[in-house]
Amino acid sequence: MRRRTKRYTGTVITALLALGVALAGPPSPAAQAADPVTDYCQGRCADILPPGANGNATLVDILGNKAFGTHPAHSDDQLAPYDKLVSGYPALTDASLTQFFNDASFGVPEDQVASVTRPRADVTITRDKKTGVPHIKGTTREGTEFGAGYAAAQDRLWLLDVFRHVGRGELTPFAGGAPANQGLEQDFFRQAPYTEADLQAQIDRIVATEGERGRQAMADVQAYVDGINAYRTQAKDGRYFPGEYVLTGHIDAITNVGEIEPFKPTDLIALASVVGALFGNGGGGEVESALSLLAAQQKYGVQEGTRVWESFRERNDPEATLTVHDGSAFPYAGKPDHAAGTALPDPGSVTAEPLVFDRQGGAATGARSTVKAPRKLEPLRGVFDDGVLPRDLLSSKHGMSNALLVSGKHTASGHPVAVFGPQTGYFAPQLLMLQELQGPGISARGASFAGVGMYVQLGRGQDYAWSATSASQDITDTYAVELCSPDGGTPGRDATSYRYHGQCLPMEKIERRNAWQPTVADSTAAGSYRLQAYRTKYGIVTHRATVGGKPVAYTALRSTYRHEADSIIGFQMLNDPGYVHDAQSFQSAANNIDYAFNWFYADSRQTAYFNSGMNPVRAADVDPALPIAAEPAYEWRDFEPAANTAAYTPPAQHPQSVDQDYYISWNNKQAAEYSSAGFGNGSVHRGDLLNDRVRALVAKGGVTRASLTRAMAEAAVTDLRGEDVLPELLRVLRSKPIDDPQLTQAVQQLESWQAAGAQRRETSADSHRYAHTDAVRIMDAWWPLLIEAEFKPGLGGELYDRLRTNLSIDESPSAGHGATGSHAGSSFQYGWWSYADKDLRAVLGDPVRGGLAKPYCGNGELSACRDALLGTLRQAVDKPATEVYPGDANCAAGDQWCADAIIHRPIGGISQKTVNWQNRPTYQQVVEFPAHR
Repeated sequence: MRRRTKRYTGTVITALLALGVALAGPPSPAAQAADPVTDYCQGRCADILPPGANGNATLVDILGNKAFGTHPAHSDDQLAPYDKLVSGYPALTDASLTQFFNDASFGVPEDQVASVTRPRADVTITRDKKTGVPHIKGTTREGTEFGAGYAAAQDRLWLLDVFRHVGRGELTPFAGGAPANQGLEQDFFRQAPYTEADLQAQIDRIVATEGERGRQAMADVQAYVDGINAYRTQAKDGRYFPGEYVLTGHIDAITNVGEIEPFKPTDLIALASVVGALFGNGGGGEVESALSLLAAQQKYGVQEGTRVWESFRERNDPEATLTVHDGSAFPYAGKPDHAAGTALPDPGSVTAEPLVFDRQGGAATGARSTVKAPRKLEPLRGVFDDGVLPRDLLSSKHGMSNALLVSGKHTASGHPVAVFGPQTGYFAPQLLMLQELQGPGISARGASFAGVGMYVQLGRGQDYAWSATSASQDITDTYAVELCSPDGGTPGRDATSYRYHGQCLPMEKIERRNAWQPTVADSTAAGSYRLQAYRTKYGIVTHRATVGGKPVAYTALRSTYRHEADSIIGFQMLNDPGYVHDAQSFQSAANNIDYAFNWFYADSRQTAYFNSGMNPVRAADVDPALPIAAEPAYEWRDFEPAANTAAYTPPAQHPQSVDQDYYISWNNKQAAEYSSAGFGNGSVHRGDLLNDRVRALVAKGGVTRASLTRAMAEAAVTDLRGEDVLPELLRVLRSKPIDDPQLTQAVQQLESWQAAGAQRRETSADSHRYAHTDAVRIMDAWWPLLIEAEFKPGLGGELYDRLRTNLSIDESPSAGHGATGSHAGSSFQYGWWSYADKDLRAVLGDPVRGGLAKPYCGNGELSACRDALLGTLRQAVDKPATEVYPGDANCAAGDQWCADAIIHRPIGGISQKTVNWQNRPTYQQVVEFPAHR
């Protein structure tokens, strides 16, 4: 079992002894490495995942962290090198990469072995001294997977438990009734309500339909679960289980009475559904789109209003940066010439479907809990008052992860170079965990989502590496289901029966009755409520409305619903050295992943790209951007509702490429005619921050791992607005002399910042102060003001607000957005930068392809536009830093650096230090393979 390093003072130890808590840890294993595996990367593969590999903390660990800031071994040792790239990247060389990334070679050198655990005879788990990452080697496949589950529990047991409860909509009974916990379980239940029978059916389906690979996958799942449970039992009996179980009342700190519920295969389906909802979903939001279209038609008339709305929708903007830029086109989900089956709601008729019923108790956080905590645990009271996960983890938009790859034709070595990774937010511990898996049919190292780590999901094989970015193409449609009354009467808007193929069928009601008690770590009083969702053959009911005067329910139909675990086959293939051996076999493996992702590949000879996803084949002339009438003529082709299956577009119709000169992806548009699922994928996108830099590197030639990493790192500290929109703003302002000295100074500050690269970066390492601090503050204050002044007068208040619902105005680093709310790192994904860019260029008389339907800034008149911008600039200049950065529990008001900074959101009892903002993958690889099998 795993050794834990103890670094606690006598006070903390005395406190725990007073509670009767044993200080036993796992027995010390012998230090002996497993046999090495052939590694064709030859020391040129590196990766990093902060804050550290170890994500479990005993009650002693948690008390020590809260009282003295101590950390369990390997729980924070990757944070500093990750953070330091912000100051270190300008001087980065291939030789110095190891200062900021870890060696991602296979195996552990003998002199670097920290421990070897043998949870059973056919597997060893070797951990290295530097990072503590588990290197799992099995002599049997079952043993390998058992070891993977055992190591996952060693590193993420509490996190696994949290997420299996999120996946069932049952977080509050497990972790307490904090408002964030309530909101999160509600959001997930709304998106993916399942019964236990539904979860089991997904397992049964894989076994029945996926042949030998499906049967092997489920055998791997069972062995993985067995490994989790083996560690769970040992940790509980040995009293070195995660301390959060004490804080949430599951285990008594003194008597050890209580239980960690056994894990089962259906837990992994629930976990997989959370991961898919977070990072692999796409589309939806058609009701909100319909409401903004109606607002546009109300203002301008049907024809002109539709044209205005389409210009903001930007489905196929000709100026958008593309991942596949070789001229190939992959038509999908586009706007039909003559749409059929569109079901727009009657104006003012839409209401959201209620979800929560029978609420009792549950006083707001801050009410004193009635639970009696041992006196020595009082410092931990309220540690989970903000919930164990962010309230908007699932409800906020997620467009994450980036990738940079250069063909060997343009590198110094002649071999491809890749820098890529997923941008999954910053948590403590991370949602991802690192591992190496070596066993029969498995050979890989990299990151896996905790709890579904039977295989490495993003990482490297023996002679190849792969990664992904969220693609978010449209795999979710909204149907308008006509309501009916079983007795033939007139249905009300709240009717629970609907028409399907001429029948009046009852909706299926899925319920959760959740109750919670006060705990040591949660000050919320006891409470309960009932969650309720209605399911139809066309998906989950999300809204009620009338269409043409008839009551309807709007439903969300996601192609991957009821198929949360099907992607396991693709991941199994990616980990199989006998399957993946070149670009084509990689693309074949990626095609077996059903979620919407962009997949990237590099070996010593080739680079490749493939867009995965269960893209349904829609009926002719259906517009997927708007609600669709629930009639047979407008269903997905070959739609079978019982298992939610349909015809899907063949692999050849998915965006893909091999050996393009370079690839970039930052959740930008995949290829020409591959319609974007959301608003705002136009002329300015954060993908441009990568594309411009990588294109310049390729033009110069001789690309290295270090130069490609520098390009990524520079983009990671650059303000997209400052680089790609500020030049037009300044041209408008400078179109006539500025006679106000204060505004002249502000414009000069912005010009100086823009000329220096528009970066949000410290003046020097650890200064915690930005260079060009005034310009950054002015930009942050000015952007929302200038957007409103530019667009609201022309659009009118209602349409402007509706469009803001479709696409937020801004995602600056200090804004509260992304997977962890504020302090999230990920920035500049969603915003009105493309709209502003196109509008300002039109006002300036520049050519604009795919421009907005109307001019907005100053109604298209340059002088009036300039006046509007100058007026808002004056407001921004006058706004003090304390208002621009109002402060929070972590930062004082006016602290610009801290407002931007990354703060890992604690999922358990251990917190981490604040680090520099950087818009960068959470887990990241830097790879260059010099050899191939």
